[in-house]
Amino acid sequence: MLGFMRAVRIVVSGRVQGVGYRGFVLHQARELGLGGWVRNCPDGSVEAEAVGPESALRQFVTALRAGPSSARVTEASEQWFDPPEPPRGFHITG
Repeated sequence: MLGFMRAVRIVVSGRVQGVGYRGFVLHQARELGLGGWVRNCPDGSVEAEAVGPESALRQFVTALRAGPSSARVTEASEQWFDPPEPPRGFHITG
């Protein structure tokens, strides 16, 4: 076993749609070896859910709070939980 897996759901607001933010999230998750997904929300925010070791998830959250240089994150909320099952890969859903 690779260690205890955790999960985090994060919703970021600001200038995060149409600026390559989801691609940035995808890259960060894959670099950290996380599973999960990212999507645009109708209200203009971006939501992501990731599963992996807690240390990698904390790095992921830190990166998403900063965002790529083209974005401007004004708010980020996170929710931690135990994943029901590990996801297969990381992908953009919408």
